[in-house]
Amino acid sequence: MRLTIGTRGSPLALAQANWVAHRVREAHPGALVDLEIIKTQGEIAPDQPISSFSDKGLFTREIESALLEGWIDCAVHSLKDLPTEQPPGTC
Repeated sequence: MRLTIGTRGSPLALAQANWVAHRVREAHPGALVDLEIIKTQGEIAPDQPISSFSDKGLFTREIESALLEGWIDCAVHSLKDLPTEQPPGTC
């Protein structure tokens, strides 16, 4: 089994994604689990105040697109980064 987990590159996101990867490996010995670090719009413009962005999903959209396009198999997000409504096909 091979699984690619999409995540942001922040320390918190990586800690959470690595935790999930570890649990998958425990449950499926021999599984190949990779992390794909994806930069999001919120990280591309770090000097811009978050309030200046009108879009929801500032820290999730690119990861969700990668999931929907099949570049990754699953995504690990921090709850604090998620908009209150999820895009169709991601849940």
